[in-house]
Amino acid sequence: MKESSRAKRMQRHHARRADKSASLNMVSLMDIFTILVFFLLVSAANSDILPTPKNIKLPVSTADKLPKENIVIIIGNNDILIQGKKVASIDRAIKNKQNVIMPLLVALQKQLRARGGKNAKKMMKKGVTIMGDKEVPYILLKKIMITSAAANFADISLAVNKKMADKS
Repeated sequence: MKESSRAKRMQRHHARRADKSASLNMVSLMDIFTILVFFLLVSAANSDILPTPKNIKLPVSTADKLPKENIVIIIGNNDILIQGKKVASIDRAIKNKQNVIMPLLVALQKQLRARGGKNAKKMMKKGVTIMGDKEVPYILLKKIMITSAAANFADISLAVNKKMADKS
């Protein structure tokens, strides 16, 4: 039986496709993976940055040092928090005539004990990071720093947003 012109055309089409071998351009593929690896490395390097609560606007600074893994004291709108847990009220801390905020002192010492005996000395060397709004009264900041020093934390850091250098 004679083949139709459509059948012949389909055979030619399939024969043409069978001759071509599929291949990937390895150079382009390697370029894409290299860019992806560098992107992931840069993204992983920035993961040490402290998470900032939305209601806190940090002051701006030209400091170059990246934050360390410390105990974080957050000064919120109404409360003082350690590692996200409420410790003291801001109003009571400001109105109190003592320079040491006792609930904060107890919580800092508890954090130190929770880290372990040998590790506690390392934690004291690491210190604390105070994260507060730029509108925090100085008297409150001073009391928190005195309390941190009373709990034997020598290294006290303040969390700030990095200011970009002016190109002038």
